[in-house]
Amino acid sequence: MKKIHFNKKHRAYFLCFLITIMASTACKKQLDVKNPNDPTFGGNVNTEAGLAAYAKGSVYWNGFSNGDGWLGDSYFSLPWGYHELMGDVVGGGQGSNNQTTTMGVPDSFVADPTDPTNTTFTNSAPQATSIIRSFNNAASTGQGNNALYYEWLNMYALINSCNTTLENLGGITLSADKANAVKAWAYWWKGYAYAQIGTLYYAGLIVDHSNTVVSTFVPQATIIAESNKQLNLALTTLKGISNQAEYSAMLGQIIPSQCKTGLGNTPSTAEFIATINTMLARNILLNHLSPFVNGNPAASISKASIPAMTSADWTAVITYASAGVQKGMNVFTGRSSTSNSFFSATAGTVASICAASNQNTTYKVSERLIQSFPAGDKRLANFTAANGTFYGDANTNTTRWSLVDGVTAGLSGIPVLGSRQIGGIEVYIGPTYEENALMLAEANIRSGNVAAGVALIDAVRTSQGAGVAPLSTSLTVAQAMTELTNERYAGLAFRGLSYYDSRRWGWTYSTAVGGGRYGATLIFNKVLYTNAKINYNFMDYWDVPGDETEKNAPATGSSAIKNPNY
Repeated sequence: MKKIHFNKKHRAYFLCFLITIMASTACKKQLDVKNPNDPTFGGNVNTEAGLAAYAKGSVYWNGFSNGDGWLGDSYFSLPWGYHELMGDVVGGGQGSNNQTTTMGVPDSFVADPTDPTNTTFTNSAPQATSIIRSFNNAASTGQGNNALYYEWLNMYALINSCNTTLENLGGITLSADKANAVKAWAYWWKGYAYAQIGTLYYAGLIVDHSNTVVSTFVPQATIIAESNKQLNLALTTLKGISNQAEYSAMLGQIIPSQCKTGLGNTPSTAEFIATINTMLARNILLNHLSPFVNGNPAASISKASIPAMTSADWTAVITYASAGVQKGMNVFTGRSSTSNSFFSATAGTVASICAASNQNTTYKVSERLIQSFPAGDKRLANFTAANGTFYGDANTNTTRWSLVDGVTAGLSGIPVLGSRQIGGIEVYIGPTYEENALMLAEANIRSGNVAAGVALIDAVRTSQGAGVAPLSTSLTVAQAMTELTNERYAGLAFRGLSYYDSRRWGWTYSTAVGGGRYGATLIFNKVLYTNAKINYNFMDYWDVPGDETEKNAPATGSSAIKNPNY
């Protein structure tokens, strides 16, 4: 287990100020910045190569690395770790770093709701709103106890860096299409960052200029609208590029060399546009309810921070996803490297932290992830029960499963989900073919075209080498949705999406408002249950981090910074 290390750089004196400092130092690994506080860049960034180095460092290191030496060493280890903990892909393990032993723990569970003699088992230390809020302050962040801090830190650092790039682009001599490549890059990452903020927090800030303080907080729906605005700016800019060679030459300098393998090679403008379309579909899907509780497609949640999907929303998802990422397209990825890496091979991702014996890893593979794979699925070779059962200090953390290091195990024909070898796993930072296809599948099922949806689920399983029989085209909506929910867990594991799926399906909401997860596999007191009902009762959208509000008091007219539903 990685111990917490922090210094003054990590303390939250004032988050906007911290972002400024981090933005100015982001590219030092790639670029010798003489005076990082010079807004004109002076003699530091005045060439094409210098700009490319700055853009690269500011996104990959400032956005996904700096400030993340808490548990693991990147955005993909701790912030994504919370997503996978709350989405029940992984469970917290030994130690209490950064509240990882509590953030994924539900309020209670019933071993088998069909048995009237079964009692409700209540967890002594669940992820309670009171616990989250008691640690939501700068002092707790300094001790590594404020889970709400990290995603906010990374994404606003990323936004600030992209603003800096855009503001200084005009001072460098570039062809029109090379300049547009940089603009599209910056707009895309701003759109990505606002999407991450708006999909997790109840409110946020829209920051249009670098190194500035904004004190007017706006609702999460407004943040998602800002994400869509930036994504559409990127899309429009890409459509205006005529010289593909100049575009590729520019963008190719910005993407780290270790990422340009597999599906991480420089995307064409068409591939980049497809990625944006998939992200626009994601913004709709993840920020609306589409409850599927206890096998009921007509389930509803009586109290939530977001509205339910409408038929128009499903139609919009179909429109965007139909123009989204297709099989074999290049997308935005990350890989570890021997030097100058923005995350390490051993501790830089949730999957790498998991990729060892469950007796020793901080994150544990959840029983609920394993149950999502169809019987006989070849992708299950990514997991082993050979290390024995880990009996957790919270009942739902107990697991029989460990994640295999797929590189050393020589897995082939299926995606390698976990590895601690340098460059061993491909981290999908943005949308992928599988996500796009499964969004399209769900939208078709919910729109009454079950056969089309089922065919897309089969296509994803085939593309990942699952080796299972095709699904029947005569499945009911409920049966098709069961396969869809299982496949999003199995096919998109360790991609930071699981919590958002569980939330919109209603599973993470309290059973008192219509939520809960049914038919779950879990082990409690060394007894295996296969039909449990779990009452997570998680906060659906997080409060704004106290690190921000303590030093940046909300201006008059700001929206609520705490989720009033909890």
